Amino acid sequence: MAGFTESIRNIWKIEELRQRVLYTLGLLVVYRIGTYVTLPGVDAHILAEVNRQAGTNNLFGLIDLFVGGAFSQAGIFALGIMPYITASIIIQLMGAVVPYFQKLQREGEEGRRKITQLTRYLTVGITALQAIGYAINLRYGATGQAIVVSPGFFMLIAVIVLTAGTVFVMWLGERITENGIGNGISLIIMVSIIAFLPQAVYNEFTLKDNLFIVLLELAVFVVITAGVVLVTQGTRRIPVQYAKRVVGRRVYGGVTQYLPLRVNAAGVMPIIFAQSIMFVPATIATFFPGSDFMQQFGTFFSDISGWGYSSLFFVLVVFFTYFYTAIAVNPREMADTLKRQGGFIPGVRPGKQTSDFIDTILTRITLPGAIFLGIVAIIPAFAMRAGVTAGFAHFFGGTSLLIIVGVMLDTLQQIESHLLMRHYEGFMKGTRVRGRRF
Repeated sequence: MAGFTESIRNIWKIEELRQRVLYTLGLLVVYRIGTYVTLPGVDAHILAEVNRQAGTNNLFGLIDLFVGGAFSQAGIFALGIMPYITASIIIQLMGAVVPYFQKLQREGEEGRRKITQLTRYLTVGITALQAIGYAINLRYGATGQAIVVSPGFFMLIAVIVLTAGTVFVMWLGERITENGIGNGISLIIMVSIIAFLPQAVYNEFTLKDNLFIVLLELAVFVVITAGVVLVTQGTRRIPVQYAKRVVGRRVYGGVTQYLPLRVNAAGVMPIIFAQSIMFVPATIATFFPGSDFMQQFGTFFSDISGWGYSSLFFVLVVFFTYFYTAIAVNPREMADTLKRQGGFIPGVRPGKQTSDFIDTILTRITLPGAIFLGIVAIIPAFAMRAGVTAGFAHFFGGTSLLIIVGVMLDTLQQIESHLLMRHYEGFMKGTRVRGRRF
């Protein structure tokens, strides 16, 4: 505890880091304030009553979790940052199959700027489509109550405001990434999720009569969290030998170092990607409020505790883990870098054999990591079936826990790097959170 307090004190000693932290907190406060601003023409009191009657054991409750309550409150940030995540998924998929996007990925910084610009344009289009579905649901939803009190130009105003809100949230995330402590988009999602945690824990204590059951749930929660941290930071270290070379009077190389491959190299992105894909069918179903087939179609993708939803979600998480790992880690590039630096893996020839060796190791360690992520992602469904309240079950595992753990660890590591650059001890002194060897 004393070490943690000293690390907090060191943050305030470094002016640049202090300014970055305060800048990040300020923008996150702006985002949280925006979630409580209701759309024009919506009666907030009637909407609150409708939300009390509705349950949270559905996809809309999960969407509300990712946007910090703005979805159920019909806030100007009701769609949050998820359209941007969906656009990023589409652009990355295009990069795997469309030559034009593959060319942009090879053009370095200029190509990344073009891809970022295209992602922003696509975000606006996706947000506008989702805003139409959301406005239709508010205006003509089967609630039996007049939520919209000024229906005149409500559809047009809602689409404009919701689209502008998502673009503004996207801008906040980019500013946090550039001028704050980094991970802007991920931090916004994490803050939205954490906003629900105090109320969820309180409801679990008040609704359960058996204290032993509540303590057992908390113990399982701690075990799952520890497992997520273990897999998130787990690495497979490949020994690398560097040949000796003489430069002047100095001798370089001749020592054994390690090439770390993370068990979960994709981080939290597979969960975010899979969840974004699962949002799409339910959103499409809102465009057809009078169709029984589309309502059943939307119900299938809204019942997060159902076996069908959980099975599909598991498969998507495993798929996106492999997909994003293939994008984030390039064995051929790693092999070429080792060859240029005079390094080699003992018993493996440099070049293609090294690339194949790294690819084989990466494939083997990604499989248990992907399966673990898939299992943790669907734990909330089993928790709900076991009697855990829907609000707390979202934190019991699944997307919420994975995002919180992943983003928190990444943020701590970035602050750690700032502290170590200035010869201060970081948060992780005396721990193995930097990476556990498997």
